[in-house]
Amino acid sequence: MPNIDFVGKRNFFIYLSLALILFFVIVIFVKGFNFGVDFSGGSEIIVSFDKSYTIDELRNGLRTINPDYATAKIIQTNPGGGTSERFFYIITVRDSFPILEEKQAFINSLEESFSDSNLNIEQFNDVSGYAAREIRSYAWYAVIIALMVLLAYITIRFQFSYAVGAILALAHDVLITLGFYSLFGIEMNLTAIAAFLTLAGYSLNDTIVIYDRIRENRSKNHGMDIERVTNKSINEVIVRSLNTSLTTFIVVFIMLLLGGRSIASFAFGLTVGVIIGTYSSLYIASPIVISMVKRRKKTQKA
Repeated sequence: MPNIDFVGKRNFFIYLSLALILFFVIVIFVKGFNFGVDFSGGSEIIVSFDKSYTIDELRNGLRTINPDYATAKIIQTNPGGGTSERFFYIITVRDSFPILEEKQAFINSLEESFSDSNLNIEQFNDVSGYAAREIRSYAWYAVIIALMVLLAYITIRFQFSYAVGAILALAHDVLITLGFYSLFGIEMNLTAIAAFLTLAGYSLNDTIVIYDRIRENRSKNHGMDIERVTNKSINEVIVRSLNTSLTTFIVVFIMLLLGGRSIASFAFGLTVGVIIGTYSSLYIASPIVISMVKRRKKTQKA
C-alpha cells in the first residue's frame, strides 16, 4: 500500500481548484458556448458533393439563397473515417423549416446553387426555436434533479457532511468540464448533457469508494484523528481508483479520436471528466469532509 500524504497537501489543491473554477467561469462569460442545433434551434444539414469546396465557396453559394446564410456554420467532415470519392460538409443555419414545402424549397435552392457538383442531402435535422428552448430547459433540469437525488442518497447512506463534500466535488467537476467545452468550442448538445450525467455517476462512484473506506476506518480506529483516517483510506484505495480511471480514460479517448462527430461531444466530456473526477475525489471531496467533521466536533465541544 502506498503512503502518500494526500491530506497534507489539501489546501494547495483546494486553492488550485478555486483558481481553475475562476478561470473557466471567466472563459464561459467571455466565449460562451458553441450550442448545437438541439439547443439553439435552426437546421443542420449534412451534404455531400463529388467535388471539393472551400468554406468561402460554400458561403457564397448559400448567400445566393439568403443573404443571412453568409454567417452559417460550416464544417467539413468525413463520416466514414476513411477515403471517399465524395466530400461531406455540415451546414447549420438559424432558420427552421417546419413545413415540408419550405424544407423542400430550401433543398431545391441548395441543388440549384451547387448544380455542378451532384449534391446529396445525407441528413436533415430541424429544430424550432421553441423546441430548442424546451430541450435546453429540460436538459439542465435533469442535471439539477440528478444532483439533488445524489445529495439525498449520500445523506441517507453516510452523513450530511459526506453528501456536501460529494455534491461540491460534482459541482467542481461540472464547472471545470463546462469550461473546457467553452475554451475549445466543443459543441454543446444533448450528447454533452449525457456526458455530464455519466460523469456525475462516475465521479460519485470514486468518491463513495473513498467515503466507504473512511467510514470503515473511523469505526476501527476511534482514537485516530480524521486527517490520518482520511489519508489512510485514500492510500488504501488509490491503486484501484487510478486503474479504473486509466482504463476508462483509454476507452473514451479512443472514442474521441475515432468515434466521429456524432459522439465527439460525449467522448470529449468523459475524457476531460474522468481526469477531473478522479482528482476531485482525492483532493476536493475528502478534504471537505475533514473540514466539516472538525467543525462539527468544535461545535459539540462548545
